[in-house]
Formats: sequence, structure tokens, C-alpha cells
Amino acid sequence: MSNENNGRVSFGGRFSIIAVAAGSAIGLGNIWKFPYIAGVNGGAAFIIVYLVCITLIGLPVLMSEFLVGRRGQKNVIGSYSKLAGKKSPWILGGFISIMASAMILSFYGVVAGWTLEYVVKAVSNVFEGKSPQEIGQIFGSYVSNPVKTITCQLIFMAMTAGIIIAGVKKGIEGFSRVMMPVLLGIIILLGIRAVTLEGSGGGLSFLFKPDFSKLTASGVLDALGHAFFTLSLGAGTMITYGSYISKRENLSATAVQVALADTVIALLAGVAIFPAVFAFGLEPGAGPGLVFVTLPNVFGQMPGGYIFCILFFVLLAVAALTSSISMLEVGVAYLSEDLGLSRTKATLLLGSLISGAGILCALSMGPSQDALTLGGKNFFDWLDYITSNFALPFGGLAVVLFVGWGLGKKNTSDELASGGKGKYTNLFIFVAKYVAPVGIGVVFLHSFGII
Repeated sequence: MSNENNGRVSFGGRFSIIAVAAGSAIGLGNIWKFPYIAGVNGGAAFIIVYLVCITLIGLPVLMSEFLVGRRGQKNVIGSYSKLAGKKSPWILGGFISIMASAMILSFYGVVAGWTLEYVVKAVSNVFEGKSPQEIGQIFGSYVSNPVKTITCQLIFMAMTAGIIIAGVKKGIEGFSRVMMPVLLGIIILLGIRAVTLEGSGGGLSFLFKPDFSKLTASGVLDALGHAFFTLSLGAGTMITYGSYISKRENLSATAVQVALADTVIALLAGVAIFPAVFAFGLEPGAGPGLVFVTLPNVFGQMPGGYIFCILFFVLLAVAALTSSISMLEVGVAYLSEDLGLSRTKATLLLGSLISGAGILCALSMGPSQDALTLGGKNFFDWLDYITSNFALPFGGLAVVLFVGWGLGKKNTSDELASGGKGKYTNLFIFVAKYVAPVGIGVVFLHSFGII
């Protein structure tokens, strides 16, 4: 049963909150990035540093976003406006967060569309008997075909829009409550199969054996950066979702559980992937090349690989969809609450604009690449660059500074005490004021290669 927050719909209990928020945080990066950067940076040594970074940077920003959303009881701009005043400069953080979520979904939807195509390819058993070179050519041919990539992107965006139109309870919460356990079940099955392969021990050692000699200063900075980006911070998603959290819920405990779920899924992804990669004598990697080239090669050689290939790409599609709905909800909540559009009209309007930008992203990797390239980056790359290096750090910095300096201790204390004891309020405010902003600043400087 849902708990109402001054008449605002709220998620129906702790499990729903964890499923929805963790679903937003758990995306493609958990599967194709984190396990690899952990492995090449000393395995468990990197994971230890990463957990410290999550505690000092990720959790404070996540708690800040939840806090602003629940205190404001509105969308990201509405919450800033209510808490800081309609003409406050803090509202700029809300506008940038909405822009960031829309821009990210523009190119994220394209990549997510690839996962749908590969579910079909897996079901059709396209990869059986193919050499690594042929599998690489299949991927290259698909990505450079704008008709196919745009079609898949539009299908994915239609799925995302359908869930959002269904509403917070029936759509976002209902989908997440079902699909997050499915995601967990699939990744556990894949992990069990991977570790039972002969020669899989090398993959487990790659991921978990501590080797501090491999943990360089650059690796520490990578851990810091991933701790910020992995929790879906800076784009307004957690502020928006925070506004749907009941006053009876403990925000601190919720934030810890979301961060824990995100980390556990990332580690399980590593267990599902790298033992299998090592078992077949392939080089570990990251990014699209790992999931769309290396792993289809693995599944093509693995006993029972047909079923596990299908499961893996379903896993990717689910992870992408739980993230995409949170990004679309940020702007839809603003358009429907502050501008008075119906939820359906807001979704169709914003979804169409994002899909249009996504079409340009897809075209920029095909025959139209030259026309959509500027300064050595295509349209897809520019959106990624702007959001990762500017918009997200700014959005995260704005919310944590607002909570630390602008919201006031009473508001913060009241929210942390609501549903909990608020024992660590002073410590949280100190971290929000000084520690987390410095960490985000380091992430910003590292992204430009300054440090």
C-alpha cells in the first residue's frame, strides 16, 4: 500500500524504493565497465578504494538528492523552487539536471536499442559457428546501418514512454518490482554457469585477487569517478524519485541499500563475464566491444551457450530500461507538475524530442558521420562529453552544496529523523559541505586530464 506525502503519490514500501532507485543506478556501465576497471586496477584493492569513495562521495550526494526530493515533494525544479525560492540561483541546478537526463537518454537510447537487436540475434542463433572476426563484422555492420539502429532506438524509447505513461505506481514501480528480481536471477544464473567452466579461475583472480601494485593514482581517480557516476547522480533522477519516498522511510538506510545493490550487481556482472572470457582464452575488455563482440564469441563456444546468450542480452535490455525510465521521468514530472501538461502529453512531447536527438546520434555513427562531426567528435560523442564532463558534475555539486549550505540544518535534520533517528546529521552536513564537493571537483578535473 502506498503512503501519501501531502497528497503526492509515493512508492509502496522499502522493496519498491530499492527496486526503483537501484534500477535507475544499475545500467550498462555496471555490466561492461566496472568489472573491467576493477580487474585492471588490482581487483580487490580497487574495490576497497571504490567502497571508500562510495562512502565519502556517492552516498552523501545520493542522500542529498533523496533529501531535496522528499523535502520539496515536487520535481527537481519544483523542489529547488519550493525550498530555496522561485528566484533563487539554486534552481539552475534543477534546469541543468533536466537537460542532462534528456541529453543522456538521447544517446543511451541508441545503445539500449542495440541490446534489443542483440536479443533478436541471440534468439536467431546468429553467432553459432562464427569466428571472432565475423562476430566483429556483424556488430560493425549493424552499428553503421542507420535504418536498423534508428528502428531499435525508437522501439526502445516507445517501451520507455509506455512505462512512464502508465504512471509512478503502475508503470515505474510496477515494472521495477518485477524486473529487478528478474535481472538479479539472470545474473546469478550466468555467474553460476561461468564459474563452472574449466579455466574460469583466471577470471575470478582477475576480478577479486588483491594486487595493490596495480592500483595507481589514476586507478584511485577512476574509482572516485565511478563512485559518482554509477549511482545515477547529477541528472535529477534521485531527486525526482526522492519526492516519491514516504516520510516513514529512513533515507540514510535507503541510500546505503541502493549503493550496496548497485555494487553487488556490478560484482556479480564481473563473475558472470570474466570467468567465461578467461575460460576460452580471450582478452578481458570493456565497453561495447566486450558485450557485443567478445561475449557472443564466448557464448558461441560455450556448451549451452544459446540459452545463456539470450539471457545475457535480456539482462542488458532490462538494465538499460530500468535506467531509461528514470531519465525520462525527470523531465516528465517537471512538464506535468509545473507546466500543467497531462502525463501522457508530457511523455510524448519529451520522448519525441529525445528520440529526435537520438536519431542524430544513430546517424552520426553511420554514413552521415562526417556531416555530424565537429572538432573530432560526432554528435553522439559530444552529448556524452558534455553530460559526463559538465552537466552531471554540476548537477551533483549543486545538490550537495545546497544541502550543505543552503537548505538549513533544521530541514536536513527533520528529513533524516523522519523514518529514522537522524543520529549522524552533523557528520552528514559536514561531508556535504566540505568532503563531497571536493571529491566532485576532483572528478571534474580528472575528466579533463588535469590531475
